[in-house]
Amino acid sequence: MSALADLNDLDLDLNNIGNWPILAKAIVIALACALVIGGVIYMDTNDQQIALEKVQKEEDVLKKRLTIKAAKAAILDQLKAQLEEMRTDFKKLSRQLPNQTEVAELLVDISQTGLASGLEFELFQPSPESQKDFYAELPISIRVTGKYHEFGTFASGIAALPRIVTLHDITLSRKGGGQMSMTATAKTYRSLIEDEGNK
Repeated sequence: MSALADLNDLDLDLNNIGNWPILAKAIVIALACALVIGGVIYMDTNDQQIALEKVQKEEDVLKKRLTIKAAKAAILDQLKAQLEEMRTDFKKLSRQLPNQTEVAELLVDISQTGLASGLEFELFQPSPESQKDFYAELPISIRVTGKYHEFGTFASGIAALPRIVTLHDITLSRKGGGQMSMTATAKTYRSLIEDEGNK
């Protein structure tokens, strides 16, 4: 009871703390220790919480990467098969592009296809070729006269050639007497891959 009475009579002057009763000193020391320990625990726990959140975010990123890589790995064989198929298709298509020696024969084939369709050539003028990534493009300006269905036969004959030939900028006009005139640019293509292999 006297200790409690001493606390009630306590002079709270911090400059006079040495004269406080032992119980008051113990309470102040305990509170100070509790504050210091609480602060240390809070700071340490806060740092650990921040570190944990950072690691959790990194884990989420790594899980997403793993999921993407696992999905790619699951279809790797399928992708390899598609790549091989694309290479085979590319080789087939590149064989449809004439090499330098076959271009002259192809020009003859185009003109013979027009004549066989019943068309009369007024202009057949190859222009200089322009080089692209792996092929060269050779444009040929043509102007032919004939009947409407003969133009269709000509276009079908061009499509049936064993080499790639395309028709561009087609213009049809009437000439009279059931005749029509067609101007167009026929484009044939030459492979540059063989040229590079020969260098």
